[in-house]
Formats: sequence, C-alpha cells, structure tokens
Amino acid sequence: MRNFIHFATAALLIVSCTSKKEETSLAQSTSDSPFIEGKESYLGSPYVTAGDRVYMVGYQDGTFPEIGWHIKGEMGGIWDHPIKLMDGFQLDLILDGETVSLEKADRFINYPFGNKHIYNLESHGLQVERFQFVPDEKEVVIVQFSIKNHSETEKKGTLKFIGSTDLRPTWLGDRTKMIDSRDIDFDPESDVWVVKDSLNSWYTMFGADRPSDSKERHSSEYKGNGFKASLNYDISVNAGATETIQFAIAGAYDLDGSNTAKERIYANYLDIMEDPDTWIPKYLAEKKARYEDLAGRTKLTIPDKDIEQAFEWVKYNCDWLVRTVPEIGSGIGAGIPDYPWWFGVDSEYALQGYMAIGQREPVYNTIKLLDSVSEAVNGNGRIIHEMSTNGAVFNPGNINETPQFASLIWKVYQWNGEKEFLQKYYSTIKKGLEWLMTEKDADGNLFPDGFGMMEIHGLDSEMIDVAAYTYKAFKDASFIADALGDYQMAQQYYETAEKLAAKINTQFWSEEFNSYADFIGTDKQALKLIEDAIVRADTLNKPWAVEELKKTREAILKNPSATPRPFVLHHNWVVNTPMEVGLASPDKAQKALATAENYVNPFGVFVTGIDRDESAGSDDGSFKGSKIFSYTGAVMTLPTGVQIVAENNYGRPDMALNYLKRMTRTFSYALPGSIYEVSPDYGMVTQAWNVYGFAVPVVEQFFGITPNAADKKVTIRPQMPSTWKNASLENVLVGDNEISIYFSEKEGMQTVEISQTKDSWQVEFQFPEGATKISSQTEGIEVNTKEETGVSVVKSNLKNFRVAYQPE
Repeated sequence: MRNFIHFATAALLIVSCTSKKEETSLAQSTSDSPFIEGKESYLGSPYVTAGDRVYMVGYQDGTFPEIGWHIKGEMGGIWDHPIKLMDGFQLDLILDGETVSLEKADRFINYPFGNKHIYNLESHGLQVERFQFVPDEKEVVIVQFSIKNHSETEKKGTLKFIGSTDLRPTWLGDRTKMIDSRDIDFDPESDVWVVKDSLNSWYTMFGADRPSDSKERHSSEYKGNGFKASLNYDISVNAGATETIQFAIAGAYDLDGSNTAKERIYANYLDIMEDPDTWIPKYLAEKKARYEDLAGRTKLTIPDKDIEQAFEWVKYNCDWLVRTVPEIGSGIGAGIPDYPWWFGVDSEYALQGYMAIGQREPVYNTIKLLDSVSEAVNGNGRIIHEMSTNGAVFNPGNINETPQFASLIWKVYQWNGEKEFLQKYYSTIKKGLEWLMTEKDADGNLFPDGFGMMEIHGLDSEMIDVAAYTYKAFKDASFIADALGDYQMAQQYYETAEKLAAKINTQFWSEEFNSYADFIGTDKQALKLIEDAIVRADTLNKPWAVEELKKTREAILKNPSATPRPFVLHHNWVVNTPMEVGLASPDKAQKALATAENYVNPFGVFVTGIDRDESAGSDDGSFKGSKIFSYTGAVMTLPTGVQIVAENNYGRPDMALNYLKRMTRTFSYALPGSIYEVSPDYGMVTQAWNVYGFAVPVVEQFFGITPNAADKKVTIRPQMPSTWKNASLENVLVGDNEISIYFSEKEGMQTVEISQTKDSWQVEFQFPEGATKISSQTEGIEVNTKEETGVSVVKSNLKNFRVAYQPE
C-alpha cells in the first residue's frame, strides 16, 4: 500500500509539472458566494471549518492554541469523532535563509462552507492565502495555500507543512475503554505522514498534491501523546505569479476491533489525493451547491437587512453542527467547540427551528438517536440530557427533557404529516409522561420534582419551566393520541393539561413580583438558596439584588409556612416559559412580560435575573467570563429566543422584534457568520438552539404559518412588526408542498400574496382581528367569517391568490 501512495503522488507531480496549467485558487471559485470578513480585534478567537464527519477548530489568525474545558486544552484542532486527529498545523516559508512562520493572519474571511486566512508578507513581496473546507461525508480536511508573488523577482525557497497529531479519544472515552497512548510513525517509507496511536486502531494521514523533498520529525509543544512532523517542498514562484499547494488531512479509526482502519486511512486519503485537481474542486462545488440550496429554503427578505443576513447564516450554522458517527448515529451537536456531541434539550428547542427552515434529515436522525439511546439507558421514556460521541451518556436526563420530547414530536408531525413517524415515538411519549407523573411527582400535585433548565445547586424542587413544559407535553400528547385513534388517552391527556394550566396560573403566580415564581419549595430550601444567591449577588456587586433577597428572607422568617409555596428569588429566565407555551392568562402575561424587561441588556435576556448589570446603555464590550468556565452573569441566546416567542404569543410583535434585534447584535460580533452561545462573545462560537429564536418567531409567528401536513392544509395569519412594510418568506417546506408569502403595506392597506406548489393542498388565510376593508384580490375567492370565532378567512386550493385588508 505504501508503495502505491508513493507512486501515485510521484505520478501526480509529473503531470502537474509538465502541463502548463494555470494555478487555480479554490477561493476563486467562491467569488459568487456569500462571505463575511472578521474583525481584526477578534483574530485571536475561534472559528470552525465544519463537516458532518470531520471538523476543524482554530483561531482566526490561523493558529491552533490549546482551547476548551471539557477536555482541557483539547477541544480545538481537527476531530473525527470520537477520535481527535490533530492539535493543528502550521506553514513555514524559508526565504533567503529566513524562516517566516504563518502564525498571525492579517485577515479572516468566513464562507458558509469553508474559511480563508490571508497573510501579508510585505517584506518579501508575497501574500499567502490559506483556504480550507471539509467535503461532505468525508473523513478529511482540505487545505490549500496560494502563494502570490507581488514582487518583480522570482522567489525561491522551501515550504514546510508542520502537522501536530494527537490521536486521542473524546470526552468520557475512559467509560468505553478508549485509552490514549503515544502516536507513532506507521508508514515511514511513504512520501506522506501516516500516524497511528500505538495501542489503538486510530489513524491520521497528511500529505500534499506533490511528493515532498524531505521529511522531518520535531518535538511537540502540545500536551499529550502527539507526534509532530513536517513535509518539506522546494518552491519557486515567478514574479507576478501564484503557486498553489493542496494538503489533505485524513482520519480513520476502529471502535469495534475490526482492524479495518488501516486500509481505510489510505482509501480516505486517496479518495482526495489520487486526483486532487479533479476531486477537490468537485467536492467543493458539491458542498457549495448544497449550501445554496439551504439558503433558498425558507428564504427571508425583509427591510431589516441585519436580521435577514443573520437568518440566512443561522441556516448555515445549523448544518455546521451535524455530527455523524456511523458506529453510534447522527444528529445535531449542541455547540462548538465544547459541546460537539448530542443533547436532549438543546435538540428539543433547535429541531423545531430546523423543521421551519426545511432541514429535515438532521431532525429525523437526531430524534432517532435520542430515542434509541434513551430507551437503552433509561427504558422508561425518560429522555437523556447529554451523550458523548463514543456513546457514553453523562446525564440520563433532566426533568424538562421528557415532556419537551413529546412537544417536539408533535411539532415535527405538524410539518411532515407522517403518521408512521408519530406512531414510532408514541410509546416513548406514553412511558415518559407516566414516569413523569409517578416517579417524579411524589406528592401527586401534577408538578414533577427535579432539575429543569436552571442548573443551580439546590434548585431541584417543583420548577416553573418543568411545570410549563409538562402542561405543553400533555396538551400535545392529547393531539398525538387523537391523531392515532387513542381517544381515551387523548381525553385523559387533555384534562391533565387543563388542570396544569389552572394550577400554574394560581399556584406559581406572584402578584408581589408580577411574575411567575422560579420554583415551589419549602421554606428551608428557599432560605438556603437565598443565602447562596446573596453570596453570588454580592460577589458580582449587585447591591439591589442583595437588598431584595434579604427582604425576601425576612418575609419568609416573619411568615413561615409548613407546606411548600412559590418563591421568586433568582428571576431566572425560565419564569417566562408560561408565556412561551401560551398557558399564561392574558392579564398575567402582560404583567410578566413587562417585568421581564427589567432583566435584559442590549444583547438579550439574562439567564439569572439577579446577575443583571448596568450595560443597558451600550451595545459594546465583551462578556467577562470567569477563569473557570461559568455562565454566571450571562446573557444567552436561548432565553432571548424564548422571550421572542413569548411576546408574539400575546400579540406583541414589535416587542418580539425588539428582542430579535438584540440577539442579532451578536451576529458576527466575534466569529463572522455566527452567533455565540453567550452574548456577545463567550462560550460556544456557534450554537444549535439559536435557530429556535430566529426560525420559530419569523416563520410561525411573524408570517403566521401553522402547518397541518397530515390534512394537507396550511393556515396563515401574519403578525408583522409595524416596521416591516415589505416582507417575503419563500419556499417553506410543509409536507411535500412549498409555501411562499409576500407581504406589503401601503397607505394603510396590507396585501398578502400566497403561492404553493401543490394545488391538492388547502391554504386558509386568517385576517387579523379587527381588520376592515377585507377583500380578495383573486377572482373566484370568497371571504367568509367563522361564526364560532368571528375571524374572517379565505380558503383556497389555488397555487396563487392574493388578499387585502386594513388592519385595526
């Protein structure tokens, strides 16, 4: 095999040298693609080169520092999960006896499907561009260097590609007996470096589109059991010319003892490098075309171009997070670099957005993975929280994840209409709700006990988010049961949901704070949490919070209770979930939404309200996280997204847009084309649940699309922000149909044009309440008023129709 590698690369050089072909930069083929250039001030921060099998994380300046905390200092580099391949690489140019290391790029440019670093070597008259991408479904990273000679003289020298391997297991690898050992040179006679973990069948391989002139071993500065080596090439670049050299970094591993990785590492490498001038452009073109297709689905056009651009790139971000490990499964990871594996709750938020933007395959794969692993680990309907890519489950599930799974399944069914899909997961839903109401509801009051979204020590009694999502689960489960003909369970689930709504609106509500309580618990529990919260608030220098907490403590001591009761202590974002799921009564919702406005900054909603600061007057500055990774004091995209949905649920689209604008301020703040997990620039550089805060409000609320694919029906009731006078949403996939909506407002009249690709579907357009001068602009379409609701509607099976009205 190694002789074949040597022969193939040698033959490739002969062809390359004897033909007078024009040197072509991969980046040139992206000239018609969207891109965003990074800020100079954030060159020292992470980026990701995404792929479903392999991905790469480094800094925008082109370096590969040791970053991350899940595996300390190891979450960057190149990963082929569950195995890391390399800590990174660098390029050195030896010119006129001087070694110039490409360590600090001057510019970073991000594309949906790859990235580019630009190095200006002015003293040598050179500019170097480094472009990289990961082909779809391939265990390989492609890196092309283009060396441009801007001087008037030929440049000769040596190019050294230095790779630092680190074949090691992912987080929790020890739980599946994945023990890291020293990396060794597996194939010293080959013209490329083939590196193997000495005790495991884990491989990486790197080389160029031409034979090297020499190879060297180096001592590595990275921690771990890695291997550092270089491939050296003599180069000559004519004046005014460009020389390109392409590298492939491949991976292969065995998890089952089959010992096939030894053959597959060569196959993975040669899949690219046997004919790189053919295969590299082909794979890039295919990936580029696929991203163009993603952009065309659920295509948004609005006056606010910042939101429009962010919406488009969030769709790309969703694809970046797909993680496929054939031995385990495929699904969306939560975030990069520290959460590249699979989560229950992150998926339960994010996948709602994935359906709205038409990215269905990751939805089905993720749900299948979560369900199968949850069944294997728990077997009682409980949905896991966190699972590493080696199959090890870290947390078998927080309490909220089980009810949220039921709601996710119903939402997906609304979009796809596939009865088989619903039937497949109904047993999990039934078992999960039974588990929730028996094992986790000790006092039988319908409020399950245990940790919800807020992972604060001691905050594990009856949580408001668990209660709200449990209500939503029973409501949605009643719809599921009804759709499947299980009418007795449908009635039972519906009655439980109604009881929960009434109990939450009474027992969780605090008139004093105009807010739903964080939790219901005992005085003893509340007093302990207050003491911890006072220390937290005092440490963060929040005197107002300390004073409020002390007053609450005094009130508890003066008026003790022998039974559990509601407490407002932290003002956690989860107090807004009753509005997110629509169970809050209108009067309480208006008060609670107004209260929530006190716990925001220019980027969104604080995770814990007592952490709020004085940043409301500025949209500058970064998040100052602690040296040990922590979310204390954080504003996060998920709470902001929940608030957007909540505002829309109660007819407040302008406030919803206000929060959407706050979240959009963080778009490209640090990583061009992405939104950080913690606003504006802390935590994960891209995060799956961001799409929940964009796609669900825009598609389902502003444009008002309610899918019912099972009945081949779509209901549309726009709720547009007042500043969106012209807006369109095109190619929204519902079942096998595609819906497009074009909205405009002129001289007080609003016009909506709707098109669909299938005339076998019915579109029902509902006019806003209080609308006047209602008319159909399409011949043969009649406006009717529903007696039970008084809402005026138009129903049509036409592929195109238009209506007009004057809003209230």
